[in-house]
Amino acid sequence: MKRIYLLAMVVLAGLVGAGVAVRAAEEGPPSLEERVADLEAYLNNGARVEGVASKVAVPGPGHNAWLMTSTALVLFMTLPGLALFYGGLVRRKNVLSVLAQCMGIAGLVTILWWLCGYSLAFSGGSAVLGNLDYALFRGVDSRPGGGPWVSHNVFAMFQLMFAIITPALMVGAIAERMKYSALLLFVTLWMFVVYFPLAHMVWGGSGLMNGLGNPEAAIKALDFAGGTVVHMSSGWSALVLCLILGRRLGFGREPMPPHSMVLCMVGTGMLWVGWYGFNAGSALAADGIAANAFTTTTLAAAVAGFVWAMAEYVVKGKPSILGFCSGIVAGLVVITPACGFVLPSGAVAIGIAAGLVPFVACYKLKGWLGYDDALDTFGVHAVGGTLGALLTGVLASESANPALASLAGATLWWEQVKAVLVTMVLAVVATAVLAHLVKAMVGLRVDQEVETIGLDLSEHGEEGYHGA
Repeated sequence: MKRIYLLAMVVLAGLVGAGVAVRAAEEGPPSLEERVADLEAYLNNGARVEGVASKVAVPGPGHNAWLMTSTALVLFMTLPGLALFYGGLVRRKNVLSVLAQCMGIAGLVTILWWLCGYSLAFSGGSAVLGNLDYALFRGVDSRPGGGPWVSHNVFAMFQLMFAIITPALMVGAIAERMKYSALLLFVTLWMFVVYFPLAHMVWGGSGLMNGLGNPEAAIKALDFAGGTVVHMSSGWSALVLCLILGRRLGFGREPMPPHSMVLCMVGTGMLWVGWYGFNAGSALAADGIAANAFTTTTLAAAVAGFVWAMAEYVVKGKPSILGFCSGIVAGLVVITPACGFVLPSGAVAIGIAAGLVPFVACYKLKGWLGYDDALDTFGVHAVGGTLGALLTGVLASESANPALASLAGATLWWEQVKAVLVTMVLAVVATAVLAHLVKAMVGLRVDQEVETIGLDLSEHGEEGYHGA
């Protein structure tokens, strides 16, 4: 009996082994065609071959290298680029306060991003907000994620830098008069109410306004690198916040010139260099789309800087360093949503518009309405970001980005208008509510004595400069 049992087991094992062998033979290793298709997908930054166990299953080294470089460049935009740009524009008694605001925001937003911010922006969920699948960076490792050939953790770090610089841009509107504690509390709330939902709506896989990434998007809008998510959200919020905060002491009655145009110019150069990571990095590969974004970014920034300064030359008789710096930043802002979708000729047109429209907003509109947007965050980022979002819908071309073919039949300019309206309403309403909430909790503004002495000593116990 035992012999019969053993014989049966041997026969059964043989049958099972034969079945496994047959299945293995049927499936087999990837064919040459499948392997070539996989490599082509890598080189073209396209989707992997479905249903095939790729021999290149890891993230693409070139893609990761470019995105890590771009991540460092975008961080360079905030620290030290934006910090020096804004720091040079304030009075010397407040230069350290601007640096501290930028550095504090960098640390605070990073903590929120790790805690749940990244998950709310880039996990699944609804059309408006993600879920908590990636909370505490659960599952955010070096395997592909956020793109077929990019490590998930690298993608998360790249997007973190956008999350850091967005609220930091608002510092320019409230400079020299807002409490440090109030700013940190406001930014914490604002990230949850404005930034995380907006990033998900525009870039999340199920996002309401993700025209290219979500076939079911209700608004098929385009935003290559952050015209709505970064510049419009921060710019329109900055206007509301500075209106609620009120004007600086002596605004309109005494001169408040920048204390160091040298620092401002150095910061501008750093912003321009870092912006290549911001725009070209948003292609998620060093591919042809990135090359186009690199080119259009350069053209728009240079043209806008020249046009703004020449407009000053005509209107005021002198082209200022501040004019060159403001124009360059305006050009970078306006090209941001369009850089991966327009041709070089479109970038030049955007540069001309960026040098004129924000110039009028900063030079005339601010004076007519009398608001104290200390460093022209609204004039450059809100006006420029809105202009860029609208021009994207007019100038986007399949010749620049073949992916636009998937939007055939959509009226792009109208989709852009809808995205602009959603962004404006969210930023304005949320900021008004949150600012009044923070005002009731801790107060928004330093007292007159602190403002007179300067925020460096009063808020941080340090001075940027010593001696005469």
